[in-house]
Amino acid sequence: MSLKKLSWIIFFVIILDQALKIFIKLNYPITFFGMEPIIDWGWFKLLFIENKGMAWGARLDDFFPFISENSAKLILSLFRMVAVFLIGFWLIKTFNTATVLYSTGLALIFAGAVGNIIDSLFYGLIFSDSYGRIAEFLPIEGGYAPFMFGHVVDMFQFPMFSWVWPNWIPFVGGQSFTFFEPVFNIADSAISIGFVFILFGGTKKIK
Repeated sequence: MSLKKLSWIIFFVIILDQALKIFIKLNYPITFFGMEPIIDWGWFKLLFIENKGMAWGARLDDFFPFISENSAKLILSLFRMVAVFLIGFWLIKTFNTATVLYSTGLALIFAGAVGNIIDSLFYGLIFSDSYGRIAEFLPIEGGYAPFMFGHVVDMFQFPMFSWVWPNWIPFVGGQSFTFFEPVFNIADSAISIGFVFILFGGTKKIK
């Protein structure tokens, strides 16, 4: 696949991701536990969650207690910037020789990574907070966080079915489990689909 077509894929994913995030941010307050979702179809919920950490809300300071919350956020933002650069470099280096699925997968991962890093780098600067109120764009008093300390906006949840683990199962016995409970965004979806494409797409074109 040509670099031009891959660039269009990247552009489309980033625009779609950011457009939805900004729409959610400027029209709804954060959906706290126990609050009504924006949309609730049972198996699908549209929420507004802000993620301060990595996938599934995990944070570096959860794994390394000696790291402060601010240091963990800074490290994560720097890591994301380096990762975006490396993925972009590898995409440009391999698009001529890689399979269509592999190149498309890399493009989706790159687009998803850029989509989320935009939140981390800039949302704290350009939006007010969304706690109990709808955020303002470019508020007079300034944003809710400095550069690189913004929160990633998540909104999709698919709690399709739930069950309770049998009591005889160690550690989780008697606990309820919902599939699929994590809240995610378009950028996360692009990254996940990209990994699937790479996994099944091979690396080099068959000559």
